[in-house]
Amino acid sequence: MNANAPNPSDIADAPVQLPHSPLPAYYGDEAEHQRFLRRIFDETASDYDRIERVLALGTGPRYRRMALQRAGLAPGDKVIDVGIGTGLVAREACALIGAAGSLVGIDPSPGMMKEVALGGVQLRVGRAEEMPCGDGEADFLSMGYALRHVSDVGKAFAEFHRTLRPGGKLLILEISRPEGRLGNGLLKAYMRGFVPIVARVVARGRSTSELWRYYWDTIEACIAPARIIEALQAAGFEKVRRHTEVGIFSEYSAVKPGGAGHPIESHTPPA
Repeated sequence: MNANAPNPSDIADAPVQLPHSPLPAYYGDEAEHQRFLRRIFDETASDYDRIERVLALGTGPRYRRMALQRAGLAPGDKVIDVGIGTGLVAREACALIGAAGSLVGIDPSPGMMKEVALGGVQLRVGRAEEMPCGDGEADFLSMGYALRHVSDVGKAFAEFHRTLRPGGKLLILEISRPEGRLGNGLLKAYMRGFVPIVARVVARGRSTSELWRYYWDTIEACIAPARIIEALQAAGFEKVRRHTEVGIFSEYSAVKPGGAGHPIESHTPPA
């Protein structure tokens, strides 16, 4: 066994690491949490991309592409995209890996995956804590804005480590609560007030404004970036670091030790 790999028995015995404190306004126990997530994402899937384009002012694709490049995604890579949703991250990954690469998308919401319009992508129903993937299956693993929805951060990271090959790279995209009171207040007003209004106007599904309110509540309650970094290190990852854009968009990158791979470095995207 690789000295850097987590011991399976230690993982099984480790206490649950919630990504955020429980939110009783939405669910009671963990079983109800999973049912809530399945319902809310299935019901809002057809509206999700439309609202994202409005809220991001069309900048989302460029940012996701640059984040993938910064994390070292290379042409020909075999990718696992965890929490693929409607395919927003996967779309940019497919453009970067080209025809020689491949991508497997995993999500617990069949409704979201029905909206993935990407040829050649293999879709699998599953959760981050129990991924339907083989050991060392991927060169690169991504997760876009889904960490706040897992049930156990430690188990999810252990699965990420297991399914990456030695030298494989990891990228987790998340929204982090601003450190300053003013910035936090402004983001809260935007996410809790403005975004649900936009969702009601733009969306066809009645649950969409509820989803975006829930988004803010999970952002506000989410564990600190330092704890996410510690959990990645505990799972056996090396070169763990966090890059931020405009103070709220966090990119956690890491590498599984044991292989040459491609070095993680910053890339300047082509004009």
